[in-house]
Amino acid sequence: PRVRARYPVLAQAIIHGGSPQLRNKATVGGNLMQRTRCAYFYDTTKPCNKRQPGAGCSALEGLNRNAAILGASEHCIATNPSDMSVALTALGAGVEAMTATGAVRALTVADLHLAPGDTPHIETALSVGELITAVTLPPAPTGGQVYRKARDRASYAGGLAMVAVAGGQIALGGVAYKPWRALKAEAALAAGQTPAAAAEAELADARDSGRNAFKIALTTRLTVAAIAQAQGGKS
Repeated sequence: PRVRARYPVLAQAIIHGGSPQLRNKATVGGNLMQRTRCAYFYDTTKPCNKRQPGAGCSALEGLNRNAAILGASEHCIATNPSDMSVALTALGAGVEAMTATGAVRALTVADLHLAPGDTPHIETALSVGELITAVTLPPAPTGGQVYRKARDRASYAGGLAMVAVAGGQIALGGVAYKPWRALKAEAALAAGQTPAAAAEAELADARDSGRNAFKIALTTRLTVAAIAQAQGGKS
């Protein structure tokens, strides 16, 4: 009840994340650590740098409809599939982890996942043997909270684009190797610009790989709608 009351964006994201059966079986840490849904990562007959370093990225010239439009590299264009992580990133949530020696350290959800660069097989900032023990939420931000998701069908389909708005804080999902904190959009809104200008500022650096070109316009429109809804406007 406290999460639903104080952090509705998080509750909405979790409900969008899968069926009740999957959600009841899942864990918070497992959701944070889930890997990509790239078809070539699953297909062991195809080259994949994430699965086998140095093998190549089949998605670059292949079926890349759901590939990243932000933060990708020539070595990997896979996306992070988590809904919950997008809301946690917008809220500025933290992660507590215990190392193999028993030491405890803290990092943010936004810093948990690493950019692919030329080592896409190294996915998170956690060390071998390190375990997530807690997720921490700061005080709820002032302003509306909204989670929006676009996907091909209403159930058993990963997101094409997701947007979480928590007050003046925004995160995007399904567009990068991690939940993407939309700092440029946040700065634009803080400067008094419109939701459309804020979304355009964030997506100005977006790059497609061919079949996923539609995701740039889709994410832009979804971001505008989510911001407007959070601000109390029509969407």
